Amino acid sequence: MASHFAPGTTVSATPIPNLEGATLPVLILLILLLVPLLEIYILIEVGGVIGALPTIALCVLTALIGTALLRQQGLQTLNRARRNIDRGTVPALEMFEGVALALGGILLLTPGFATDLVGFACLIPVTRRLLVGALLRRMHVVHGPIPGRRGEAHSGQRVIEGEYKRRDED
Repeated sequence: MASHFAPGTTVSATPIPNLEGATLPVLILLILLLVPLLEIYILIEVGGVIGALPTIALCVLTALIGTALLRQQGLQTLNRARRNIDRGTVPALEMFEGVALALGGILLLTPGFATDLVGFACLIPVTRRLLVGALLRRMHVVHGPIPGRRGEAHSGQRVIEGEYKRRDED
């Protein structure tokens, strides 16, 4: 996977495909309705087995562990991004990992075990890279230096800088 997502990649997004006729707002509405219902069901089931207070303590514990993991992984990702910028390459993978980390942190702070599972998947490096890699495979990835750097074009060719004036035909 590392060969597909080398440091210095730039990524241009493609439109989100229509999922079997469902529009994006309908999909978001379904997620907003079904995820809380799933979480309530799981919390009730777990609470019935281990009790209410241990269930609440487990939710708090996952939030605390997730916060510590988010801090550690966020700093590592930030340092990798800085190294790529210092080398003159776009930290595209790190930017997508940063989004995954933020999403994982939000999901871990949301009470429930299903969201915790997805949140931890976004925070653990191996699963986060698999998720980001799957997303990037669905997008158009272009390798090259940072666009706009002096003397370099997006494709890596040399740029000749100069001035021009536009002459409109009369």
